[in-house]
Amino acid sequence: MQSRNPRRPDHDQAGGRPDDDARLSAELAAVISGARRRAVRDADRQVDTAHLLHSLLEYDPEVRDVFDGAPQIARLLGYLVQRSIGYGLRWQGSVEDSGAVPVVTEADGFSPLASGALEYACARAARRGDEPARGVDLLAAIVVDKEARAVEVLARAGIDAGEVYARIDSRPESYVGEG
Repeated sequence: MQSRNPRRPDHDQAGGRPDDDARLSAELAAVISGARRRAVRDADRQVDTAHLLHSLLEYDPEVRDVFDGAPQIARLLGYLVQRSIGYGLRWQGSVEDSGAVPVVTEADGFSPLASGALEYACARAARRGDEPARGVDLLAAIVVDKEARAVEVLARAGIDAGEVYARIDSRPESYVGEG
C-alpha cells in the first residue's frame, strides 16, 4: 500500500544538492559528478570551485567556447592538474570560504563557495527563464568571487576572471539579470 504523503527527495531532507537535481542540465549534472570524483581522488574534504572549473572544462563544450582558444584552455588545464601536486596542496584540509556569502555548512560535500555558486547558477537560469542551469551559468557564478580557488587558478593561468564573466554576459543567449 502506498502512502498518501508524498515522499520528499533525500536532498531536500539533507539540504544538499544531488547530481540529479531537476534544476541542472544533464551536462551540469555530469560536471558535478566529475567534480565529486576529482575531489575524492585528490583526497580533498570538499568539492571546491577549482574542482568545478576543472570538470566544466572537461565536460562542457559551451564552457570551453567562452575561453580564448585551445592554448588558453591547455594552460588552464595544466594549472588545474598541478593543484594536486603543487600549489593546491595548501588547500587540503581547509574550507574554501571567502566570507562574501552567508556561510553554508558542508552542504552535501561542497565548500561554501561551491555550494553558493551552484545556487547562483540555478538562480541565474531562473532569471533568464531558461531552466535548467547550464555550465556557463556555473562558470559565471564561479568567476564573480575573487576569493574562489577557481579564480586563483585562472589568474595563475593568466586569465582575468572579469573578462571571462564579460564574455559570458555578452553572449546573446546569456541574459544575466542581477538580483
